Amino acid sequence: MQEINASIGFDKRLWQQDIAGSKAHARMLAAQAIISEAERDAILAGLDSIAEEIASGSFSFSTTSEDIHLNIEAALAERIGEAGRRLHTARSRNDQVALDLRLWVRDVLDELDAQLLALLRALLNQAERYAASPMPGFTHLQIAQPITFGHHLLAYVEMLGRDRARFADCRARLNECPLGAAALAGTSFPIDRHTTASALGFARPMANSLDAVSSRDFALEFLATAAICATHLSRFAEEIVIWASAPFHFVRLSDAFTTGSSIMPQKRNPDAAELVRAKTGRINGNLVALLTVMKGLPLAYAKDMQEDKEPVFDTADTLALCLAATEGMVRDLEANEAAMRRWAAEGFATATDLADWLVRTLGLPFRDAHHITGRIVALAEAKGCGLADLSLDELRSVEPRVTADIYSVLSVEASIASRTSYGGTAPDNVRAQIAAWRERLG
Repeated sequence: MQEINASIGFDKRLWQQDIAGSKAHARMLAAQAIISEAERDAILAGLDSIAEEIASGSFSFSTTSEDIHLNIEAALAERIGEAGRRLHTARSRNDQVALDLRLWVRDVLDELDAQLLALLRALLNQAERYAASPMPGFTHLQIAQPITFGHHLLAYVEMLGRDRARFADCRARLNECPLGAAALAGTSFPIDRHTTASALGFARPMANSLDAVSSRDFALEFLATAAICATHLSRFAEEIVIWASAPFHFVRLSDAFTTGSSIMPQKRNPDAAELVRAKTGRINGNLVALLTVMKGLPLAYAKDMQEDKEPVFDTADTLALCLAATEGMVRDLEANEAAMRRWAAEGFATATDLADWLVRTLGLPFRDAHHITGRIVALAEAKGCGLADLSLDELRSVEPRVTADIYSVLSVEASIASRTSYGGTAPDNVRAQIAAWRERLG
């Protein structure tokens, strides 16, 4: 029973939040004349001494006191006597643990926001460096149209920017204080919940005592947001794995973010990217785990909720590591611009530009232009050459009205430069978006 019941092995990570909540509670109790000022001062001093010991590593956690709350409370009573036992007046472990976890997740969200900001800036730096560097754009992992590497990197800036906004939304929603809800019904003591909420940096106290102790949707939202962010990191990691492979050779990572083979000395394996990709499954699993824990729980508190912490802790640690690794890879990578440029011209990547020229210059309906372009591509494929390598007579054998002006749209650079619509890949667009993002990030 002790083994299954105790949570101190993992919830001791909440010690700073637990002590902060207890300090705010003690100050409020004294202000409301529920405890004396002398008792308050003894409690605050005792909590400070416990905090110093935990921070230094000299505090002895006990599984007999099953969780972080009881460990600190028992140590406090041992040090200051009766005053320490008064601290728990007008609160319960139910609202105490809800408070601690909200405070912990809020702190983690702030830390992850700083990491996301650093990653965004690293991506912007590389996007600016390669703002005009052609690469093949893919659909179905088949060469589709030429784009720039900077434009490709900006797609991840957009995704991760939305992740950052989701984390901010999550923080705003969780920023309500459950302290004072007590076990489930509130308390008969004349407490001031607005004071404790304000002291702990919350926007307001939670309005319903049952909801305050039993809801874990803030943790679920954190896990869901983290899973979306990890999915974006995983997609980028997959691209790095592909780009770094010999058939592509689009990017190179240094030894700092790759490993060698135990028997093949020539290998440079993108292990950091592969592990970022893999750890997304772990983060997704944590979300499913807590959803499963919570799905059948009646109000209010049940011990099942003890299982909320390990998924939250593991996700926070894992996502922080993935963000750090991804930022490192972004700063480290070098693009092979020659290889990217060469492949950008493969697969008849400017076929859409040819079709657009037929619409724009000859006034053809796009579907007709699409059909004609398909025939021209087939001709180039049969001759084993690119579209720009076909002679004017060969082009006219498919569409007699074609003029020499068509060659102005068939190069990779011309195709890229023409994509000037908002959000398009033209280098000037890319640079404008970089400037806009830098202004937004500050």
